Amino acid sequence: MERLEVNNKPTSGPDQAPEDKVWYAIRVTYNRELKVKDDLDARGIESFIPMKQTLVVRRGRRVKRLVPSIHNLIFFHIEPSAMKQYKATTKLPIRYIMNPATKKPVVVPERQMNNFIAVAGSYDEQLEYVQYDARKFTRGDRVRIMGGPFEGAEGVLRRVKGNQRVVVSIEGIVAVVTTDIHPSLLQKLPKEGT
Repeated sequence: MERLEVNNKPTSGPDQAPEDKVWYAIRVTYNRELKVKDDLDARGIESFIPMKQTLVVRRGRRVKRLVPSIHNLIFFHIEPSAMKQYKATTKLPIRYIMNPATKKPVVVPERQMNNFIAVAGSYDEQLEYVQYDARKFTRGDRVRIMGGPFEGAEGVLRRVKGNQRVVVSIEGIVAVVTTDIHPSLLQKLPKEGT
């Protein structure tokens, strides 16, 4: 496969500040998210794919394998100018997830992405992923998990399938639901903007 190098250096001049990296939510067609990640890794571009362990049968034996939890979704951590250059030069099937209100690519705030990675990066088999539905995630207390494998992650406390869980979301894209968390491990946070 032909490798086109992406210039990860800012395109700013000597009097301009360098660009900051941002997290883009990207759609990948035909379940090629791992192929895109391999390409990004080879270029030194940070990316994240929510993964889960699943049992597959190989040669009559059951083995655990890591597979994407959400097909066709990958997150890129890259400068905007480098992202434009990568998108223009890659032959891999990717496209921005667009914000319908602004008609611009979705940029995930660093804090949301860090919280999402803290939970989704654990490969916990009991995590559930739900497509974002604004009607489901508009109420509830914001909380921080104070212990256990998800310590430090922040999200919204919700009742899911009869259990109290913390929902960590990337607004407008996806949410991940933790396992049942005991109230003693939760700290209530002030509402955003107060």
